[in-house]
Amino acid sequence: MSVLPSSPLGTLTVEQFLAEYWQKKPLLIRGALPGFTSPLSPQDLAGLACEEEVISRLVLERGGDYPWQLHYGPFTPEDFEALPETHWSLLVQEVDRYVPEVAALLEHFRFVPNWRIDDVMISFAPKHGGVGPHVDNYDVFLLQGLGHRRWQIHHTPVEEEHLVPDLDVRILADFEPDAEWVLAPGDLLYLPPRIPHNGIAEDDCMTYSIGFRAPSTVELLEGFLSHVIEHTDPGRRYADPDLRPPAEPGAISPEALARIRSMITEIFQDEQAIDRWFGRFMTEPKRGFQPGPDDVWDPAELADALREGATLHRYAIAQLAFIRHADGSASLFAGGAEHRLPADLAFAAPLITGTEPLDARTLAPHLDHEALLDLLATLVNDGALLVSHPA
Repeated sequence: MSVLPSSPLGTLTVEQFLAEYWQKKPLLIRGALPGFTSPLSPQDLAGLACEEEVISRLVLERGGDYPWQLHYGPFTPEDFEALPETHWSLLVQEVDRYVPEVAALLEHFRFVPNWRIDDVMISFAPKHGGVGPHVDNYDVFLLQGLGHRRWQIHHTPVEEEHLVPDLDVRILADFEPDAEWVLAPGDLLYLPPRIPHNGIAEDDCMTYSIGFRAPSTVELLEGFLSHVIEHTDPGRRYADPDLRPPAEPGAISPEALARIRSMITEIFQDEQAIDRWFGRFMTEPKRGFQPGPDDVWDPAELADALREGATLHRYAIAQLAFIRHADGSASLFAGGAEHRLPADLAFAAPLITGTEPLDARTLAPHLDHEALLDLLATLVNDGALLVSHPA
């Protein structure tokens, strides 16, 4: 049975939190991660924001060409040197994909399914910095990593946003908080979707935002219908070989409508096809970047490395999920790809996507299993798992 790291939920059990707070109401947890120290410095975060593949933003409440000016990275050191002393924020997405110590934070939140996890965004702001009062469409845990941030919230979710017009960022025009707290390192604030909130730095401040995906109906339809169009025979057309002369040429007959409905509805009747598409859809890289290994790994070489103390790290937890099938087989999804596992290999799906470390201890019973080694080597070569050698 998988064992989770220490819970960040204070005196609450996971079951209590999910039943009473998840997607229901905010929760402040003082000392959620006691002794937590940010694994990155503000300079480290700025360095990441200068990398080409990293998604980053600068929000200048003051000091730009106009209030609340938004800039997208990558940035240069000169960009940071030109910033004012206060009233700005740097936000960097998917830091968990670049810094293993940040990725390890997600292990504290594995009581939520992998496919619901989005990323760890880190923001830095000097005193008075923030991005203004706003709402998010997803659940978020806000972990204070450095300095202090004052959070103001209103407990009632916003149904319809009234925004300040003509700004680069979405700022609520009528935000009136009903609670506020100053968070110190290790403190954690959970916010359900659509809860209005505003974070203002009290000093040099870094906040870790652990966000969760909640696909909209439009996203799901766009994704699935794009998949259907791509995989549907373009030569298949409407056919009516039993056509009879119509009494009313302008009428669309009930028989014709039934054929059209059948052509469309049959797309949605293959439940397993929808399930397998969803697994690929929800695990594909969210923002396109997927690293590969420096070298191509052979299964036998990988087995030797594991026996000698190497560990496999899950590159992005949200990109690893699986579905069990009624016949005992499983579909393992990694980085948007599906790996069909027969019944005798299906045990690998929960092992690879779970919380146990993938090292010589957990993999020892399977290091002579050729199909598993082939699968692990494929996942390493695809960038879904990373090989870490002992120091």
